[in-house]
Amino acid sequence: MYNIIQHDGSVCAANGFFADGVSAGLKKNSAKDVAFIYSEVACKIASVFTTNKMCAAPIKHFLAKGDFQTNFVLINARNANAMTGKAGVEDINEVLDALASTCQDVKNPVMSSTGVIGVRLPKQKIIEAMPLFDLSKKEPMSAASAIMTTDTFSKTIAFEVLLEDGSSFRIGAMAKGAGMINPAMATMLCFITTDADVGKEEMQEILDEVTRTTFNAISVDGDTSTNDTVMLLANGLSGAYNKNAFKETLFKVMHFLALEMVRDGEGATKLVTYNVTGAKDAKDAEIVAKALSDSLLVKTALFGQDPNWGRIASTVGASGVEAYEETLSISFNELCVYNKGELLFNEAMEEKAAEIMQLPRFSISCDLGIADGKFTAYGCDLGYEYVKINADYRT
Repeated sequence: MYNIIQHDGSVCAANGFFADGVSAGLKKNSAKDVAFIYSEVACKIASVFTTNKMCAAPIKHFLAKGDFQTNFVLINARNANAMTGKAGVEDINEVLDALASTCQDVKNPVMSSTGVIGVRLPKQKIIEAMPLFDLSKKEPMSAASAIMTTDTFSKTIAFEVLLEDGSSFRIGAMAKGAGMINPAMATMLCFITTDADVGKEEMQEILDEVTRTTFNAISVDGDTSTNDTVMLLANGLSGAYNKNAFKETLFKVMHFLALEMVRDGEGATKLVTYNVTGAKDAKDAEIVAKALSDSLLVKTALFGQDPNWGRIASTVGASGVEAYEETLSISFNELCVYNKGELLFNEAMEEKAAEIMQLPRFSISCDLGIADGKFTAYGCDLGYEYVKINADYRT
């Protein structure tokens, strides 16, 4: 038995972790744009990265290091350091060498970036900001603010796990992401810290499993970033661990942050849960759920608050999985608008469905009526503000 309680420490909740954000002049008006996470002792690392073949230099740099531990993560906003070739990796080496010289307690640091693609890293500005790093600071909200790009709010969460034997461990996290979010990770960065005494292989196995139903189940616009990163750092300082408790708590952390990203989708006004059941298997259900969360026609109907269930049915049929109109059922929240070939959508029902679609959060459920496969994905609407934000992103 164990008890999971919410904690307010974000990435600094776990023992031995520190974080802060500073201004290096990458953002306008001296806004914070460089963050760090520091651990008193070296951390085991589990990670998941973008599936985009044009992955950014920080990911290439990380993967080239092989099996290693670190006690420091450096994160910058406004520049993705992507499509910068070998020079992009060399820029990271120069920045991290300067960091090691400036901060003597930093061991084997790694870097993560987010922002504009195809521009060399403003390394000198980042290096000149390093004297501002105070490794004794626990300012997780400052760090979370520094990594934001088009986000309208910071995204943080933490929990403490109390085990039956009286021991405990904590998991905390911060993330950024609001656009370029596709159900193959989402432009997102997420940094998770824990003092749980968990093994590296088991930690990676759990992270992979939880990612599938959290960050890999959300969509804002169907685009996959070059920089998507989830990093889980474990320093083991609590000496405590329970696999079931760790997995459940990690899911709580990542699920919360995933939904926060969708809620903060660029220009979004709706957070929609897509429940797909009755598919031939779980994979088919996942394909349908992600097709619905990704469909531009569905997203624009959501923005217009139009309960156009025909677009839902069409997307199910176009997904390529086994599906039949004679077995399909579609519901908005608990309101069934189509049931196994029976047309239920009259004037009164359309009015009720339209009321549901005016809500800031609701669900669309599709029962394929074939077998037991199920999956849940999450998405948002797509409106004028999304176009405005992305039309002038570089400015």
